[in-house]
Amino acid sequence: MLLCIDTGNTNTVFSIWDGTQFLCTLRTSTEHQRTADQYFVWLSTLLEHHKIPWDIDAVIISSTVPRVVFNLRVLADRYFNCRPLVVGKPDCLLPVMPRVDQGTTVGPDRLVNAAGAFDRHGGNLIVVDFGTATTFDVVDDDGAYVGGVIAPGVNLSLEALHMAAAALPHVDISKPQGVIGRNTIACMQSGIFWGYVGLVKEICTRIKAERDRDMRIIGTGGLASLFGASDVLFDSIEDDLTIHGLTVIHKHNQELGNT
Repeated sequence: MLLCIDTGNTNTVFSIWDGTQFLCTLRTSTEHQRTADQYFVWLSTLLEHHKIPWDIDAVIISSTVPRVVFNLRVLADRYFNCRPLVVGKPDCLLPVMPRVDQGTTVGPDRLVNAAGAFDRHGGNLIVVDFGTATTFDVVDDDGAYVGGVIAPGVNLSLEALHMAAAALPHVDISKPQGVIGRNTIACMQSGIFWGYVGLVKEICTRIKAERDRDMRIIGTGGLASLFGASDVLFDSIEDDLTIHGLTVIHKHNQELGNT
């Protein structure tokens, strides 16, 4: 079985793939000081609690937080007796190499999103990922990542607004009843919600115009469903896109004899 690990700035997701389906998906906060032993105790305890059968013999990691990779490597080596594939490292081969400016380092999550989206939807895609940052990944007709856009994440914007303006409270993101707020919280929620709807629409429109072609828009990340329900923003919403992309990249390396 394959253990897929997706580490973001806020959360880390562990999913077990048996070759045909995900048996379970578990989530924890990302903490760089967490040891391999602590990861294993947490993971094994939850798997036993949910009565999930597991016999992990392969691990693949995507991490936007370099400091956690060492302990995840130790986890794979010590407890699963395998050398993990780490997306972005030279020994982890991609189905199609990215086409970006020489010397540019592309975030592993964006490479994985491109691989997963192309596998499910083919080429000419815009992948909008609502994470700590809101990212737009452009996938060419052959599946290559060819660039994109990075904007502040929704929750990051809300937190910055609260921290920078003493009179403004912390609010949760939700769809407001109307555009015009009649109290401070409703005003803030409207500004963030409809502001990001407008941001997604405008950036995707400009990407399509710049590439002079029709493109499918795929939404992913924790808030994709919330924003997708408000307007016709996405052609498809894929909650498990990044984890699926990890299985695609692992299979590619397996077929090349690289695992």
